[in-house]
Amino acid sequence: MALPGLVCGWIACVLPIGGCSRVRLQTQTRYNGILDCILKTFPVGVVAISNSLMFGSYSNALNYLSGRTLKDWKNPPSTIYIMMAGGFAGAVQVIFTAPVDLIKVRLQNQTEAYKLGMNRPYAKTLYRGPFHCTACIFREEGFAGLYRGLVALSWRDMPTIGLYFLTYELLCKWMTNSGEVPGIWTTLFAGGCAGTVGWAAANPMDVIKSRLQMDGMQGTKYRGVLDCMVKSIQREGAKVLLKGLTINSLRAFPVNAVTFLSYEVLLRTLR
Repeated sequence: MALPGLVCGWIACVLPIGGCSRVRLQTQTRYNGILDCILKTFPVGVVAISNSLMFGSYSNALNYLSGRTLKDWKNPPSTIYIMMAGGFAGAVQVIFTAPVDLIKVRLQNQTEAYKLGMNRPYAKTLYRGPFHCTACIFREEGFAGLYRGLVALSWRDMPTIGLYFLTYELLCKWMTNSGEVPGIWTTLFAGGCAGTVGWAAANPMDVIKSRLQMDGMQGTKYRGVLDCMVKSIQREGAKVLLKGLTINSLRAFPVNAVTFLSYEVLLRTLR
């Protein structure tokens, strides 16, 4: 895999994530510095590595399918190649992301099962941090437990990442004169729209994925993706698949606008 795509993807995705670490350091006293904050919140930090793999896999797969060595805005790739390269990038990302995403979901929701019947301000937590969470899952559920929800995650990422890059490439092409390189505002707008469209498409399966990942903390309720989907809709209606859509969409636009702009600028600089 070519180095520029990986490096640019990593740096571009570190920039938005840096804000998260900054806020934690500013508002919480349990961290002894930047490195300590990153180590204690690694499910957030490794998003940069995950997105580096995604962008690197996509750019190199697209170049391979198109028979090129560099991206050429004067001769844009076909739609099918963009979707295929995006799907491949999604598959590569899932392999790395699945355990990290599981740990992130468990840590974010670990107090939910302990809230009922408690009369104190803060509910008891099951895990002391990401590394303790990883050890507990491995001990109680085995190695396969770290990949709980893998099928749903694959169904979420492989098609939607293809749609994500397709939206970006098509908008850039539509908003730019033939043969010209997209400008800053075009890149920002196309990147933001790509993030919003991608998350809108991913949201239903994201809900199912999260429920499957939480399954196992107190017994198993679902037999698989379809069983989880059917039971969730029966209990809460079809609108359950739209939970979290608003916040995901609002967050996706600025984050992906900055990500794509950073990626394109860095890619041109390294070349």
